[in-house]
Amino acid sequence: MKLPFIEIIEATTPDPNLLMWKYEDEDKEIKNGAKLIVRESQVAIFLNDGQLADVFKPGLHALSTENIPILSSLRGWKYGFNSPYKADVYFVNTRQFVNNKWGTPSPILMRDPELGQVRVRAFGTFDIQINDFARFFTQYAASYNTFTIFELQHELRDFIAPKFGEVLAQQNWAVIDVAGNASELGKKIEPFLKPYFDQFGIELISFTITSVTLPDSVLVHYDKITNMNMVADMDKFTKFNTASAIGEKGTALNDAAQNAVAMGMLMNQVQQQSHQQSHANDDVTAKLQKLKILFENELIDEAEYKAKKADLIAQL
Repeated sequence: MKLPFIEIIEATTPDPNLLMWKYEDEDKEIKNGAKLIVRESQVAIFLNDGQLADVFKPGLHALSTENIPILSSLRGWKYGFNSPYKADVYFVNTRQFVNNKWGTPSPILMRDPELGQVRVRAFGTFDIQINDFARFFTQYAASYNTFTIFELQHELRDFIAPKFGEVLAQQNWAVIDVAGNASELGKKIEPFLKPYFDQFGIELISFTITSVTLPDSVLVHYDKITNMNMVADMDKFTKFNTASAIGEKGTALNDAAQNAVAMGMLMNQVQQQSHQQSHANDDVTAKLQKLKILFENELIDEAEYKAKKADLIAQL
């Protein structure tokens, strides 16, 4: 049983991430004079025996000999292209694809005048739009029935990362200047990327470097430099660092401080005991003097004097 002819060709975008997809014709032939509906943000591409025949932009199109002269000549039909025909139809998504992610898969090696060789990573986004439909189609039609933005991102990222490294090496910047001039670096890289995108029929609308990350060891180094630059009084800074180190357990200064405190407490205790002993000796001496006065004034006899004197001397 012969399948009915296709009289209307149209397709909504089945997935917003699709750049291109093949129209499912279920092996039907297209009726001469059939209608083609192409929506905004789409173009339709006709293919005959693997050759690109024509590109249709948004609108309503009547598929007749007059409208598809290229397809008619490719077919070479001597009957004036009046019979139903078979052709492959593809739709291409022409909207802007924004916020596509890119990044360096491995660190980029750069030279720094102070630190020597340093490895950095970079991340960013780029916005693209297909602007040459025939060129884009010829790059991918032979391999895909559908083609997504994710597949294209993978191919483009493989070019962006090494180009970032090349341009970065040409700047001879210090590593600290890279992170602070990400926007300027992005503008320098963009002209090198546009020709590469153009060969696929793709316009690079914008390219952005969102971040450049430095190794942890480099960040620690620059944190120390930043802290030093913020200090106006080096004596106060030294005292502050010393106090901080003393308060940090496990450090040599902390251990020394703990020992000093313990020694101070011991010395204070000895001094107190010495003071108390001295005070006690002074008290005994005064009592001996009073005892002698009592004996000389015959207020106590000799036996009592000697006994009390011996007790007081024992307290010294």
